[in-house]
Amino acid sequence: MKKNLTISAATIAAAIALAGCSAGSDAGSSATSMPGMNHGSTGTASSTAPAASAAASAAFNDADTMFAQMMIPHHAQAVEMSDIMLKKEGIPAAVTDLATKIKAAQGPEIEKMTGWLTSWGQPTQMPTDMPSAHSMEGMMGDDDMAKLEAAQATEAAKLFLTQMIAHHEGAVMMAKTETTDGKNADAVQLSKDIVSSQEAEIQEMKDLLATL
Repeated sequence: MKKNLTISAATIAAAIALAGCSAGSDAGSSATSMPGMNHGSTGTASSTAPAASAAASAAFNDADTMFAQMMIPHHAQAVEMSDIMLKKEGIPAAVTDLATKIKAAQGPEIEKMTGWLTSWGQPTQMPTDMPSAHSMEGMMGDDDMAKLEAAQATEAAKLFLTQMIAHHEGAVMMAKTETTDGKNADAVQLSKDIVSSQEAEIQEMKDLLATL
């Protein structure tokens, strides 16, 4: 599966719009800063809040920025994959329930991370000249997405679960990097939530695959 896919601005914008009208959920998903990144520099979002706690919450570093910039399109693709499944007929209820849960969790997280980047004065999209070391693990390529679109019934369910397991595993890797290298308390907490929730969903999907 291709892992260095760049999601279009339109796709990310659509996912953010979806997050805005989704039912709120802080369920986690996983993301991680990439190896080889310079985590030494530190930035702070502009804020007039005098409270020390507010200042601490606003502090961030390169790892936090990269985590959010990479996890937004990663989440956007998971939402897109879930939408594809929810439009199909003949999908086992347990699989559609999982797709609904993934969409409900990751849509609001896209909105949350977009808000962080905006408050930090950072772009919401990754730099186009980002080094290859900063790849988004687990991303589906165009061919993978086309196969998911074309598949039906049980075949589609199996393909969705197989693809989403790989997708989640990539997110967990990214999230663990953020847990280790990040500075912003909210971003680090989200990374931990992502690891916890997506590792549980990986096991759930493996169990579901065994029944199909």
